Amino acid sequence: MKRVIIMALALFAAPSAALAARGDMNLAVFISKAETLQAQGPMALFSPELDVLKAEGKAAGESYRTRLLQERASGRPSSCPPENAQIVPEELVAFLKRYPANVRPRLTIRQGVADYFIRKYPCARR
Repeated sequence: MKRVIIMALALFAAPSAALAARGDMNLAVFISKAETLQAQGPMALFSPELDVLKAEGKAAGESYRTRLLQERASGRPSSCPPENAQIVPEELVAFLKRYPANVRPRLTIRQGVADYFIRKYPCARR
């Protein structure tokens, strides 16, 4: 059941009409909502909160992709993911949970996704 919810979060790439101003949810709220959905088991697939988390994740991923393109153009990318890199929802949520609880309210999912890619796909030193 937990796997079903995690896989549903993998739909970050699904289109959403409500992407405006998304990606700014703080990590404490994002993690709390993800844990609540996991606890709901398969019924979470029918929760509107799932759409909220997918939209937040998609916006954060797109924001980092744009940032990375700009960094590459300047010759200083913050990470070096392969062309087909995808966010693995289980890994992302586990990564976000590593932030101390007192720091999570001050960080956005946008920053969490950026940190995830920087940690997971470091660039080779030159």
